[in-house]
Amino acid sequence: MTSTIYQPFKNFDFKYKNCFLSGDTFTSPIVETNILPAWLLEKANFSGDEQIKLLDESIRSYNTLKVPVSEEVLLNFIQPLEEKIAAAFEKGYAGVSQLDELDLFKWIGKFLYSLIYIEMNAAVKLQQISDDGLNMSQGLMHKFGNLQTMIQGIYRSVVLEDFTPWSIVIVPLTQDDIPFSFRDEINTLTFSLKLKDFGIIACLQDNGTNKRYHQEILDQITGQPVTDQQFEELCARFFYSAYLFNRLPEYTIMPVDGSVYIDAMPLRGTMNKPLFDVWQHKTYAQVLENFWKPWGNLLMEIRKDPTAPTSYFNPPSLPPAG
Repeated sequence: MTSTIYQPFKNFDFKYKNCFLSGDTFTSPIVETNILPAWLLEKANFSGDEQIKLLDESIRSYNTLKVPVSEEVLLNFIQPLEEKIAAAFEKGYAGVSQLDELDLFKWIGKFLYSLIYIEMNAAVKLQQISDDGLNMSQGLMHKFGNLQTMIQGIYRSVVLEDFTPWSIVIVPLTQDDIPFSFRDEINTLTFSLKLKDFGIIACLQDNGTNKRYHQEILDQITGQPVTDQQFEELCARFFYSAYLFNRLPEYTIMPVDGSVYIDAMPLRGTMNKPLFDVWQHKTYAQVLENFWKPWGNLLMEIRKDPTAPTSYFNPPSLPPAG
């Protein structure tokens, strides 16, 4: 295996010519693979014709969301990972809670990065971004590039030196028949998913900070199944705090003898301010309303007491607000 690191954001390699994960590392043919695997669509009882709106406002069906991949990478590395995740999902919370978090990180990271690849391809086509990445936030390019390097661990040796770049929370649900759904926020690399009797929340580039930020409520519900509304409330908290997280994680990345070694730089750096901007109940309530739409919770009800937004947890254990 080559010691060089494929870095698609250096030359904006989003033209469906090379493998989205490995570039031109392998000589096997390039094929296209669905970013929502067939096993997941089947488990969700989806036809694949369901639709999603992309950042450019275009509407695409799940079946059309594909990325280019080396046949060797697909058959020898991606498919075994999919099989491992599928087997765990089949067992519900009992199986998913036993997954190695690194495998879950790779799988979620592959999904989110695949969406990013599609968004980048569309942006270049529409000339919203030039071939060298101009008109795109340097911070976002840096963050997306780091994620892409980390998920190369799917097909090569990537060593995370005494740190985890993610916050991942897996919770049991009180019902065992929750239909499949997911949310993602590409700019903050935040993701949630629920299915059957489990829910997953992941922040992929925070070095575990969001999980520590919400440690009080997580300790409170440890081992206890939560309702669908409670899970969505927990998601709202993580999606909002990921927005408040004000650091761009930096890493030392070094290829050595075919492996890639990644070490995290201290998040605090030379900045004296806290890692998160001030939590505002007013803004959080707006986020929460969106997550509670299926139950019709209105913003005016959630904010009835401005100092204490509605919560399905007792006690609410919300972060201190400014």
